Amino acid sequence: MRVCIPTEEPGLEARVGTRLGSSRYLMVVDIDTMAVEAVPGGSGQGGGGIQAVVLAISKKVDAVLTGYCSPTAEKYLSANSIEVITGISGTVAEVIEQYKRGELQTHIEVKRKSESRWSKIDRVNLLHELRESSNQFFTLLPMLAGVVLLIGLFNAFVSKEFISSIFSGNSMLDTLWGACLGSIFAGNPINSYIIGGELLEYGVSLLAVTAFIISWVSVGLVQLPAEISALGIRFALVRNAASFVLSIVISFTSVIVLNCIRGLSL
Repeated sequence: MRVCIPTEEPGLEARVGTRLGSSRYLMVVDIDTMAVEAVPGGSGQGGGGIQAVVLAISKKVDAVLTGYCSPTAEKYLSANSIEVITGISGTVAEVIEQYKRGELQTHIEVKRKSESRWSKIDRVNLLHELRESSNQFFTLLPMLAGVVLLIGLFNAFVSKEFISSIFSGNSMLDTLWGACLGSIFAGNPINSYIIGGELLEYGVSLLAVTAFIISWVSVGLVQLPAEISALGIRFALVRNAASFVLSIVISFTSVIVLNCIRGLSL
């Protein structure tokens, strides 16, 4: 039997992550042989929750043990016959032993009842949460540095002439191109905002930039093979196609609403 546990560090002595999808690693443990596999979880990446779900399903785990799991992620995991147990803490080794003895669920229920009666602060958990917050802050520092470098690289290697050759000024065609480029690119959503801002500076229409940003965060052609293997080819293709079309529709709707607001304010 295999279980999946999010952690900030690899190893059985690592503490269980507070949230599925935001931890650096997913520890896949065979509780019968205690074979351990540390899978990078993509902390800080956009769509971390669905990435964690895809990894858990692809690793054919039987249960996910975590501090918190979003309702959407829990729905997909349960649909693939994966048990989800939340509200746990401690090290991976401790949680595994509790799970093997069948004490984990009971322990969680007792803990919740105790917390509802007494609103005392657990110093150990408080220190752990402070350390988690500090780790997340330091995780963001490379991202902020990457944003600064991205602006410099964009200005250095992407010329205004190149942008003009792609975006001709035709509203519909430019919006389609924006949605296509956003669908192909991958990375943190923050990058889409930076690139979108630079495109606006180069004179690209707000329609195209809006479609670019929306498709960046909702359409994932790069991750399509993994999504197909985890959720099925029909679901993956329909979801991506619908997200692509909606990115264009939403971009037109957003710009129309924005122009109406501007007209009323004048």
